[in-house]
Amino acid sequence: MSETVYNRIALLRAERGVTRRQLAEALGVHYQTIGYLERGEYSPSLYLALRIAEYFEVPVEVVFSTKPFPRIGERTA
Repeated sequence: MSETVYNRIALLRAERGVTRRQLAEALGVHYQTIGYLERGEYSPSLYLALRIAEYFEVPVEVVFSTKPFPRIGERTA
């Protein structure tokens, strides 16, 4: 079983016009950490995942999942 954590950070940033650097500064992490998260090269701690969800004012499940998110416009069964 894979321990991959999928996320929508890049999508949420794009929707809100937030740069990696701006998000990183708001969270108190290095901007490269945001890139690692977006590419799935790094899984956040629970604390960081919750802070990211709080930043975007959405439930954590909107940002993170253990299953790939459907592509925009893709129908789900």
